[in-house]
Amino acid sequence: MSGTSNKFDESYLEMARVWAKNSYCVRRQVGAILVKDRMIISDGYNGTPSGFENVCEYEDGTTKPYVLHAEANAITKVAKSSNSSEGATLYVTASPCMECAKLIIQAGIKRVVYHDEYRLTDGLELLERAGIEVVKL
Repeated sequence: MSGTSNKFDESYLEMARVWAKNSYCVRRQVGAILVKDRMIISDGYNGTPSGFENVCEYEDGTTKPYVLHAEANAITKVAKSSNSSEGATLYVTASPCMECAKLIIQAGIKRVVYHDEYRLTDGLELLERAGIEVVKL
């Protein structure tokens, strides 16, 4: 992956790791922090939509199809605020999937810093194709 890290990247990524603990998901807890001009403008973790039960998996352990990813939660949360994600950096504990990569591009996010690599790398490839700086820490 391309890009370089700065002294704040570790701290914001650590905050995303802490935020992931809010997730009710059993299989994987993912956290995201959206930062612009060194201010946190949004946050998210994977989970069910507002008003749904806080259970992410079926009894057989598979994830319910309507569970939102941490990145999607952070992006939709900033959309409801007076902030803009244009030019922001997204810190996320796991690399974005293809669906989240599309949202990241459309939200104007210019940089993504992540820790764990998701089994599929097509989301990362799309981000790089879109000219978004991608950093693995």
